[in-house]
Amino acid sequence: RRRSNFSKSYLLSFVNLIEIMKLAVAAVLAGSAAAFAPAQVGKATTAINAFESELGAQPPLGFFDPLGLLTDADQEKFDRLRYVELKHGRVCQLAFLGQIVTRNGIHLPGDIDYSGHSFESYPNGLAAVFGDAAIPQAGLIQLFLFVGALELGVMKDVTGEAEFPGDFRNGALDFGWDSFDEETKLSKRAIELNNGRAAMMGILGLMVHEKLNEIDMVADLPIIGALH
Repeated sequence: RRRSNFSKSYLLSFVNLIEIMKLAVAAVLAGSAAAFAPAQVGKATTAINAFESELGAQPPLGFFDPLGLLTDADQEKFDRLRYVELKHGRVCQLAFLGQIVTRNGIHLPGDIDYSGHSFESYPNGLAAVFGDAAIPQAGLIQLFLFVGALELGVMKDVTGEAEFPGDFRNGALDFGWDSFDEETKLSKRAIELNNGRAAMMGILGLMVHEKLNEIDMVADLPIIGALH
């Protein structure tokens, strides 16, 4: 049975790898096609150059757009992509921190439901959401509704006072932001952007290592340890 599970997991991983390779090839072909369209060369170059000095285009990579998402893009599209990048980065920073905290044995006190199941009785990571030992379906629905409420009514520019994409202060939160000069503001925004990018790679790596554990490829990671 163990050998069967290993073979099944390996086959699924191989199939997923093939699908990723297909998408990568498609992206390369699409990029190549765009590159050889003479009528668009000047326009695309002008559009890309307009964003080479934007926040986030910094050493060591500089302006980095391998998928060509900013080809022929205007400022509105760039701001939308920057907003999405910031949001994903913030979520991943919370997710990575959550992994570190819970895998060090720190959980919320009390029970998660009226049946007496404590928070610490559930597994960490993906296993807390998927699998036989996952939290109850009603709990997942509550999480979904809570995140949806934040997305639609809270974590957005409600008052229209945002200074930049991702500014959700809405005239209520400040934490001394208005006392900073422009250089300090840009520095802090760049730090958040970089931390978010690192967290996106970090949480993805933890998710991959957690699934590798299912095929007996356990990695003993710093701080977190083995992802059982």
